[in-house]
Amino acid sequence: MSGIIGKKIGMTSIFDADGKNIPCTVIEAGPCYVTQVKTKDKDGYEAIQIAFDDKKDKQTTKAEKGHYAKAGVSPKRIVREFTRFEKEHTKKFGDEIKADIFFEGEYIDVVGTSKGKGFQGVVKRHGFRGVNDATHGQHNRLRAPGSIGASSWPSRVFKGMRMAGQTGNARVKTINLKVMKILPEKNLVVVKGAVPGPNGSYVILERWN
Repeated sequence: MSGIIGKKIGMTSIFDADGKNIPCTVIEAGPCYVTQVKTKDKDGYEAIQIAFDDKKDKQTTKAEKGHYAKAGVSPKRIVREFTRFEKEHTKKFGDEIKADIFFEGEYIDVVGTSKGKGFQGVVKRHGFRGVNDATHGQHNRLRAPGSIGASSWPSRVFKGMRMAGQTGNARVKTINLKVMKILPEKNLVVVKGAVPGPNGSYVILERWN
C-alpha cells in the first residue's frame, strides 16, 4: 500500500544515537479500512478507497451508511483514494490497514491542510518589507504594497501579482520526512520535522518507492 490516512497528534523531540535532539511530529496513522476497490473494467481506473476515524450515525447520510455497510465497517469521517499500490494486490472490502505498512528509516511525504491565517497583507503573506526609511518624506506607506502596474503600458495588472488576500488553509505537501519510530500497537508514526496543519487535523502519509 502506498499510503494511509492519519491524524496529527502533536510535536515532540527524541534523541538519536549520537545524542542529537531531533524535533519530530507524532501522527496517529490508522487503522484505516478498505471501503471500495476500483477496477479498470468497472470504473475506468484502478484505485483503493480507504476510510479513517469513526463518526456518529446521526452525522451520516443514508447513502454513506449503505456504502460503509457494503464494506462491513462503521461510518467514517474521512475517505481518500490511493492509486499507487503493489501489483497483484489482494485488498478487498473491509481489510484493515495499519501503521506497520511503513518501516523505520524510510522517507515519506505528508499531505495536510495548513493553518488558516485569514485575510493578510503583503508583509505577512509575501514577505514584503514595506518602506523602512521613515525619516525621508513618506508618512503612510509603511506596509503598503506599492505600485501594481504602470498606466500607459501594460495598462493592466499582470497575472500572479503578489497582493493581500487569504493566507493559509491550503493543501500543503511536505516531502522526504524520515520515519524515526513506529509504535504499531498504538498506531503511531513518528516522523522527523514538522507537518502542515494544527493538532488534531487529518493528514495523508504517502510513500513513493
